Amino acid sequence: MRRRNFITLLCSTLVMGSLTAYAQQSGGMRRIGVLMSYPETDPDAQAFLAAFREGLQKLGWTEGKNVRLDTRWATAGNAEEMQRFAKELVALQPDLLLGHTTTTSVALQKQTRTVPIIFAFVSDPVGSGLVASFPHPGGNVTGFMVMEPTMAGKIKSVRKRGWGLKIIRGLMDEVEIQSSADGTTVVMSKMR
Repeated sequence: MRRRNFITLLCSTLVMGSLTAYAQQSGGMRRIGVLMSYPETDPDAQAFLAAFREGLQKLGWTEGKNVRLDTRWATAGNAEEMQRFAKELVALQPDLLLGHTTTTSVALQKQTRTVPIIFAFVSDPVGSGLVASFPHPGGNVTGFMVMEPTMAGKIKSVRKRGWGLKIIRGLMDEVEIQSSADGTTVVMSKMR
């Protein structure tokens, strides 16, 4: 569960950066559409959303004050329901969309190529078609890839996200950054 909470905090950080950039352009309440592929009564899904809200709160985003979360709960494996909820969320004109899993993120991507989408738990973003490649992801989708059962991982990106790396450095015990022509690799570890 600690790994899940950590990834949720990283997602909150990524969301915060996107919302901050948008907030500098215009005032008012920001809107995040969240698509979950679990029943609303699932304790792990509720824990994910609670950790996400807490992460946003720590970063200065308070639900009801400066950010609104619109959450839809699709039944896992029900593609029609997932597409319907994805379409519904996009119609609300959110500033940002959060896909909890591969299937929710793909459903959101099918509905929009302009609204930024962040995925939280995706095992193969290239294979699922969410990004073109690690060094050149393209499109409107970014997020965190689940690669191993520990909190250590590697993230490749063509862009250096200075603010994000500073936050990650503050959260992790060890951060190693390597850049090459293929992109940037960030190796993170958190001691228990």
